[in-house]
Amino acid sequence: MQAPTLAGAPTGRRTKWLFLLLWIGLMVVVSPLAGKLGDAENNDASSWLPHSAESTKVMNLTDEFPGAGNELAAVVYARTGPLAAADRAAAQRDRVAFARYDVRHAVPAALASKDGRALLLQVQLPTAANGDNQAVIDDVGRIRDTVVAHAPPGLRVKVTGPAAIDADTSDAFSGIDSVLLYAAAGVVALLLLLIYRSPVLWLLPLVSAAVASEVSQGVVYLLVRHAGFVVNGQTQGVLTVLVFGAATDYALLLIARYREELHRRADRHEAMAIALRRAGPAIIASSATVILGLLCLLAAHLSSNHDLGPVCAVGVGCALLVMTTLLPALLVVCGRWVFWPFRPHAGAVPRDERGVWPRIASGVGRRHRVLAGASIVLLAVLALGLIVMKNGVPADKAFRTKLDAFTGQQLLAEHYPAGQSDPAVVTTTTAAERTVLETVRETPGVASVLPVRRHGGTTQIQAVLTSDATDGTPAARTIQRLRLAVHSVPNAHALVGGTTAVTMDVRDAWSHDRRVVIPLVLLIVFSVLALILRSLVAPLVLIATVGLSFVGSLGLSTFLFQHVFGFAGVDDPVVLFGFLFLVALGVDYNIFLM
Repeated sequence: MQAPTLAGAPTGRRTKWLFLLLWIGLMVVVSPLAGKLGDAENNDASSWLPHSAESTKVMNLTDEFPGAGNELAAVVYARTGPLAAADRAAAQRDRVAFARYDVRHAVPAALASKDGRALLLQVQLPTAANGDNQAVIDDVGRIRDTVVAHAPPGLRVKVTGPAAIDADTSDAFSGIDSVLLYAAAGVVALLLLLIYRSPVLWLLPLVSAAVASEVSQGVVYLLVRHAGFVVNGQTQGVLTVLVFGAATDYALLLIARYREELHRRADRHEAMAIALRRAGPAIIASSATVILGLLCLLAAHLSSNHDLGPVCAVGVGCALLVMTTLLPALLVVCGRWVFWPFRPHAGAVPRDERGVWPRIASGVGRRHRVLAGASIVLLAVLALGLIVMKNGVPADKAFRTKLDAFTGQQLLAEHYPAGQSDPAVVTTTTAAERTVLETVRETPGVASVLPVRRHGGTTQIQAVLTSDATDGTPAARTIQRLRLAVHSVPNAHALVGGTTAVTMDVRDAWSHDRRVVIPLVLLIVFSVLALILRSLVAPLVLIATVGLSFVGSLGLSTFLFQHVFGFAGVDDPVVLFGFLFLVALGVDYNIFLM
């Protein structure tokens, strides 16, 4: 079929109604599926980790143990002076009450601190296999209500441990998908209002973007159910923002072309067909570049990144399909009046040709060398912010307000080894258990070893670390020493996991993904541009412009994050995702200009 026929299909006098009916029918089918995507999320730690990571292997081994899949809630009772009898009685009442939540149905006796000023109850809470921790959140909330009701005056009681940290983190992120959806829609609506200055026109791209988002979520849900795709909370949030952003890009280009043609032609159907035929190649080339860039994430080690690529590629594909079929049909159905109060009339001189942009374009053409040099200098100055960049944000500093679980962790560390509530996990063959156990005990940074567990020829050893923070440098060094020590035990097949090990493996995976994905994206983008432009020099120039934009924006963001907003550093995903989306989407605008 020829290109004109394809371009005219969504804009014909009869076929436009057919396309609208098709999209309405598709939405009826897809919307219920899109609503199920949240329930299909897998937020279990194993869905984020590399499959080959040592901590992942430990998780897989420990999942085979009876009672596996639980999370520990640590309840700390402390006074500035010696504990009173009433304090011990309160802890005992709580211990009995907590039995209804603990998978063992009998909470172990409270552990007294050496200074006599604290007690510690450790409650094992059941978790869901898919990482849905709503039950844990509810149990932690009930435990907190119980300790507040029973605590004598002057006794500090805090709930911490992995269960409490997960519960508080989930609470901090509750409703984030809705927030991202409304924020993305709001930003798009504001931009469209400012650009078009029409009380009506902005609705059509916004509705189309919302349809693209809904369709993409429905398609992704089907892929999760039938093709083995894995999505988590991060995936869905990125998908929403990306689809709205890409859809808006395509809408802006198409509507600009359509408006130009309306000034040249009286027939709006013909105007849209020509606009779609002229804008279509740029939109398709742009979306293909973004999709291929996203698919580079398939080379990532981190499972969450590996699965994010194809999911977001589906989203961009849906945005392309909607904005080249549904949006043209809507615009043609509505007619010229949607541009009110600046309706384009055939034969009239477009306002854009008499506005500020032609003057800017003329100025750039006259002083291109000066402006190019000034832009390069400005971006280079902004990039200086990278000098002070701190990569990674400690968990207790990742939120604007301090979570109660981290306050509890500080209280625990004042009276017990800091790793008491979240020990490292060592697995080994039962035959080598004694040797590995002694090796763990002798490793610097290990405060104590909890009673071992055995199952099917495998022994699990829990090592309490002395380090304050599970994601801190001292804890990471202890894990490194542990791994070196136990790996050297002959025939032990020993592995080291736990929260600190997970953090280390995730950071190593981020480092690998940056080293591999960023060059791969550059290669793919260069190849696509070379094919489109039939040149080897022009693609290098275009990539250089978006590359400079990336380092400049990252440098400015680093300065603002660390020295204006007071964040502890830049989180690991920022560099890779910032590069991927800024470069892949930034090339869009270069393609549109060519």
